[in-house]
Amino acid sequence: METRVLTAHVPLPLAVKVDELASRMERSRGWIFKQALAAWIDADEMKSTLTLEAMADVAAGRVVTGDAVQAWVDTLGGPAVSIAAFEICAHRCSQDKALIAV
Repeated sequence: METRVLTAHVPLPLAVKVDELASRMERSRGWIFKQALAAWIDADEMKSTLTLEAMADVAAGRVVTGDAVQAWVDTLGGPAVSIAAFEICAHRCSQDKALIAV
């Protein structure tokens, strides 16, 4: 596989952590950076894909109302469970840029 050298300035604390990780794993700094960059790009691509899918769902009218989410949450248990589940759902939806119609 062809390669290309990329250069980046990183904060010293991050560089120290990379060096420690490379030493602990008995790998090169370059290997650590390649793994980290590949994982970050994969995650970003997945996030973009999920966002586009969510936007298509909204455009097609495939949304879940806040009342429907609350009804589902209420089936999970008592008030503490309901509040925690709703907060988790709201957090995940905001991360994925999915919309909940209220």
